[in-house]
Amino acid sequence: MKMQWMLILGLIFALITAVFAVINVNPVQVNLYFNVVQVPLILLIIGCALLGGLIVGFYGIYRQYRLQREIKLLKAELAQAPVAGTPLTTSSVDNDPLKPMYTDNDTTATSFSNRK
Repeated sequence: MKMQWMLILGLIFALITAVFAVINVNPVQVNLYFNVVQVPLILLIIGCALLGGLIVGFYGIYRQYRLQREIKLLKAELAQAPVAGTPLTTSSVDNDPLKPMYTDNDTTATSFSNRK
């Protein structure tokens, strides 16, 4: 449903842009830093809208590619994760974030517990 609303809003925006461009057909001067050219305003408006659409489209493609790659990496990591009910290996215990910071042999931990 969200995609349908996006399409409808995009078409409305395109229609408004086209009407605005058709109303403004007078030639305007465009300074290109190294040259000044006269272009009909309709071409300038449509060209800028197309350029903006291309930029947004390429960014969307890049973002989709990045998310697909992240999903692929996470699926591979999930496939290597231990299954529930199986014993943990020593490498997974060493990376356990809930592992106690101090052991019974640690002098700092025992010195706090022996205080009176």
